[in-house]
Amino acid sequence: MAKQKEVTVEEKLKALYALQIIDSKIDELRSVRGELPLEVEDLEDEVAGLNTRLAKFQTEVEQLESEIKDKKLAIESHKEMAKKYTEQQKNVRNNREFDSLSKEIEYQDLEIKLAEKRIKEFSLKISQKNELIEETNKKIAELTVHLNHKKAELEAIMKETEKDENILLSKSDEYASLIDEQLLKAYKRIRSKVSNGLAVVAIERGASGGSFFTIPPQVQIEIGSRKKIITDEHSGRILVDSILADEVRESVENLF
Repeated sequence: MAKQKEVTVEEKLKALYALQIIDSKIDELRSVRGELPLEVEDLEDEVAGLNTRLAKFQTEVEQLESEIKDKKLAIESHKEMAKKYTEQQKNVRNNREFDSLSKEIEYQDLEIKLAEKRIKEFSLKISQKNELIEETNKKIAELTVHLNHKKAELEAIMKETEKDENILLSKSDEYASLIDEQLLKAYKRIRSKVSNGLAVVAIERGASGGSFFTIPPQVQIEIGSRKKIITDEHSGRILVDSILADEVRESVENLF
């Protein structure tokens, strides 16, 4: 079985810096989208929330309408009972029976009035709910127009950059596969912690890229020897010498 070729530190540094260049290009493409993806997501959440609220109002209206229907049926039943007791009063044998029926009729009348009062209360609530439904529908319509505009804007940008991004992502995966898992994890960890996403930087005028802290001459020599992975003590970024950086940059640019 053939022995697997050992990857040198220099090869690792070149792969890392190439990966950094490509990932930075992906970052640039995605920055064109700005806050649009988040805006679209927020608008979608807001519309979904309003639709949930709308469904709740509509369910409440249906329940109130059902209550009104029940109360109207109850009123008819109480009227029938009152009519029945009124007819029975015509055939009573004494005042006690007449008074007893009168109380039953009075009770049915009270129940009718109570049911009518409840119907008015339910009708008022329905009116209030319908106002809320109208306001919510209006808000949903306004937000939907805004959402569709933002979606179209995002889709146009995505369409414009999708091809380039896919090529870059493919190259990013290709270079990432050349880096051992532990080093790749370190690279991703550093990238996630810095605002500009630069985990690997070249030495520029005696300092790490984007930094004002000077790298001691002895450390610069070590970096230039490409014998081990060296990080900036201030920012934690991985350092490469400018010659390697220029070579890799030219090599990567020739890929596109």
